[in-house]
Amino acid sequence: MTSPQTVLITGCSSGMGREAALALHRLGHRVHATARRPESLADLAAQGIATSALDVTDERSMADAVAAVEAEHGHVDVLVNNAAYGLHLPVESATPEEVRAQFDTNVFGLVRMAQLVLPGMRRAGRGRIVNISSMAGRFSPPGGAFYHASKHAVEAISDSLRLEVAPFGVEVVVVQPGPTITGFGATAVGTMHGGPADDRTDPYGAFRRELADMYANRAFTRRGGAVPAETATRVIVRAVTAPRPRARYAIGTLARGTMLAKRLLPDAAFDALMRRSFPLPKAV
Repeated sequence: MTSPQTVLITGCSSGMGREAALALHRLGHRVHATARRPESLADLAAQGIATSALDVTDERSMADAVAAVEAEHGHVDVLVNNAAYGLHLPVESATPEEVRAQFDTNVFGLVRMAQLVLPGMRRAGRGRIVNISSMAGRFSPPGGAFYHASKHAVEAISDSLRLEVAPFGVEVVVVQPGPTITGFGATAVGTMHGGPADDRTDPYGAFRRELADMYANRAFTRRGGAVPAETATRVIVRAVTAPRPRARYAIGTLARGTMLAKRLLPDAAFDALMRRSFPLPKAV
């Protein structure tokens, strides 16, 4: 993909979505950066990037955003499904509403966006869907069941979709970041509900505190193995622009190493690795 492309990106208010929008714009592509709160995109608009509201949990919002891009350009050349957040709670502690909200954003919104752009891509005989998954799609640690399950789903959906749409000239690419130095860690901590943990009433209280501390202060740092946002951005740009893209792009040594360990180690050995790497609840 060397000529300018029309690229629609979800979740551009911060992090990798924002950086990818800027990088692709600098390369001359027609970028449409979107977010639930369009005011968070004011600085992108000031640099000449087209911006609009898009909430991946709202059908009308998604349909309107795609229709607006198609009205201007005919079809979306590249969809980057980036909008997501991480719910990090013990399985027993999460409410049904929290679990549904996690899948509404990370899975069902991604699917619906693909469904909305595919008719235009099929008419054009070309297109590319880049799904931002995660190393989380290949393993699941304590406290990460629902976020990691959502990324497992993204991996499975992408595999099926890649085969289904290839005859129409449409490519599907998965990007698998490991920990990246963005605001994701703080967002993850923000999803650990319930206020201050009370060990007298919450059997997971100390675990939640330790998990929040790990995500806030260690996991998303260079010492924790996280890669700079610029590194992740370069890989996303490659996934968007490569003439012959790979099916998957892993980002970072930690991501590649962890996914390799999950594939090669017996379950008992990988569980032992998780116990050494993550806090665990303590029985009293």
